[in-house]
Amino acid sequence: MSTYHSIHFHIVFSTKHRKPWIEEEWIEDFHSYIGGTIKGLGAIPLKVGGVADHVHLLVGCKTTHRPCDLVREIKKAATAWVHSEIGFMPFVWQDGYAIFSVSPDACSTVSRYIENQKEHHRKMTFLEELVEILKLAGIEFDPQYLE
Repeated sequence: MSTYHSIHFHIVFSTKHRKPWIEEEWIEDFHSYIGGTIKGLGAIPLKVGGVADHVHLLVGCKTTHRPCDLVREIKKAATAWVHSEIGFMPFVWQDGYAIFSVSPDACSTVSRYIENQKEHHRKMTFLEELVEILKLAGIEFDPQYLE
């Protein structure tokens, strides 16, 4: 029998100290590059989006993908792209990330959520958003580690 799977993750991570380093002029190319990186890692970039201080990814994975390895390689490649293409050497990501499993029937909702990040963040900060997502997912957290 073949291996059948449906593994989807919503991954969120921010720039160091949530600095608004991702510029409007190159954000689209940056998100495209991240999508290409995800493909290069053998996963499926269902949606890539975000704003100046963080990214959201909806990723379809294989059974052989380890989320920690996937995120590490995406962050590493994205940082290298900003350094080489934009020339902004201070750019780095915050340590850690948030990851949530997504059922197949919820992928379209999560995709729309990611697509509407710009509008969403006119009303809410990244930290407020993260707390809301963590609470919705039933994840306990210590607020001191969100700073």
